[in-house]
Formats: sequence, C-alpha cells, structure tokens
Amino acid sequence: MSVIEILEDLFFVQRGYLNGNHFVYRSKEPILIDTGYRKDFETTLTAIRNLDVDVSHTKLIVNTHCHCDHVGGTRLIQDMSGCDVAMHEIGKHFIDTRDDWSTWWRYYRQQADFFTCTHALQDGDSVAIGPHEFRVIHTPGHSWDGIVLYHEPERVLISSDSLWENDMAVMTVRVEGSAACFLMLDSLRKIESLAPSKVYPGHGRPFDDVAGAVSLARARLEGFLADRRKLGTDLLKKITVYTILMNGRVDEGSFFDHLMTTHWFKETVDFYFDGDYRKQYDRIMKSFLLRGIVKRQDGHLLTTVRP
Repeated sequence: MSVIEILEDLFFVQRGYLNGNHFVYRSKEPILIDTGYRKDFETTLTAIRNLDVDVSHTKLIVNTHCHCDHVGGTRLIQDMSGCDVAMHEIGKHFIDTRDDWSTWWRYYRQQADFFTCTHALQDGDSVAIGPHEFRVIHTPGHSWDGIVLYHEPERVLISSDSLWENDMAVMTVRVEGSAACFLMLDSLRKIESLAPSKVYPGHGRPFDDVAGAVSLARARLEGFLADRRKLGTDLLKKITVYTILMNGRVDEGSFFDHLMTTHWFKETVDFYFDGDYRKQYDRIMKSFLLRGIVKRQDGHLLTTVRP
C-alpha cells in the first residue's frame, strides 16, 4: 500500500485491484474521498489510522461514484462518526431511492451498504478539502454519477475511474445505457481540457502523462464502438477476475454454474456473443490460465492479481 502526501495534509492511499484508491485529509475533523471495498474495511481503517486520523471524528466523505469499491466503507464510517456524505446528484438519487441496480451492486453481486447522502454535487461546484478547493466535474460513462475533482492552483486531478494510466474502467452498457461509450469520450475531452500536471486515479499509481492516458482510453473506446465484441470481452475478463478476487478462491467445478446465476454474465454473452455461454467462459478462462492471471490449486481457481 503506497501513501503519498499530494497537498498539505491531503494523502493519496493506493490500494490493490479489489479496492478503489482513496484520500485522507488529516485534521481534527478529517475529510475522506472514497472509502474502499466493504470486505476489506479493516485494512482501510488501519490505513487511515496510520495517518494519525481519528475516523470517528470524520466530518465529510466525498464519494466519486456509487460503485462498491469506492463506497464500501461509507456507511460504516458514517455510523462511527455521523459525518456528511457528498456525491453527484445522480448518485445521491440512486442512494436515496435504494437503487441497487444502477449502483451495480445487484447486477454484479457486489458488497456495499446504503447510507445517508446529505449533499448533492453538480458539475462546476466547488468542494473544500480542508484549505484545498477542488472543482467538481461530472464525467459520466463508466458510471452515470461519476465525478473527477480538480485542484487548479497545483493542477492536481483526482480522476477516480474516469482516467487510469494504462487501462480503463469497465463499460457496462446494460446498466449505463447504449450511449455510455460516447459519454465517456466526452468526459475524456473534459479531462483533457483541464491539462492537469498530475493525476491520482481510482486504481493504480499516480501518473503525469495525461495525453498518453487519454489517447489510450480514447483508442479503446473507439475500438469498442467499431467492434462491440471487444467491449464484451473486456467486461467478461474484468468482472470474472473481480468475482474470483472478491471470493478469494472459487470452486473450479461449480464456477461456471455460479456465473450462470448472475445477471451480468448471461446478459453480456447474450448481448455481445449471441449466447454460447460455455464457449465464452472457456475462452476467457483459457486466456487467464495461459497468461498466469488465474491459477488452479486443489480444485479451486485463484487469481494472481493482488487484492
């Protein structure tokens, strides 16, 4: 776990693949940006406490979007502290109406709890993280409620899942809608126009080659639009690995049957590959095993991706 002080008393905490990275503003009334995955909450809590921050005094949590790896600890911290929670107005609507489909939790069978969202953010709003002012920029595509936060004086961008260095977040057209890739392309244009000097993403390490990251993401999206099977393959690979990682290990003999009980697996294969579920499962698993991303152990499947 890597911890970097990006502005005075504002720390970036880099997590593994299972968790979203998060941020801690250290003060007597701490402010957090994103809270990691629920199953790994004790590790999140330890990371925050190691910065000499008393979580029970948390004043505010800013959630960059409603996916489980970014809001997993929010209710737990709110229960401990009574803190306010701010997120984009669309995400607030999902949370307020207990919409566990639009949040992806039910669609992907992921773990998260509803909480009380007290503040609705809109594009162009300003959020104070201690003395540091960040502009809220709405960046839908990966998630309808996605936002990035931009600190203009130091040109620091908290990009969440809207921009990564060498990959991009999964696109779930069946939940986000058929225009999701076009929305994501527009969000990339917004980010590009900011010309940040340093990016702190939702997953992975910080980076400064913004043009390169945007170019890579744009090319991937254009590839998805040109051949939707590429999008389907990307989704199958990422969510399959994520599912194994969430469970620690899965029984190889029953894993396919388990996937067939989910919404996402059958819909993805139906939508992009006209059914043939077993063929697509075998194709993905063969690729994982050959590349060493997944390994067999005592009748189980494990992923080598770090949590």
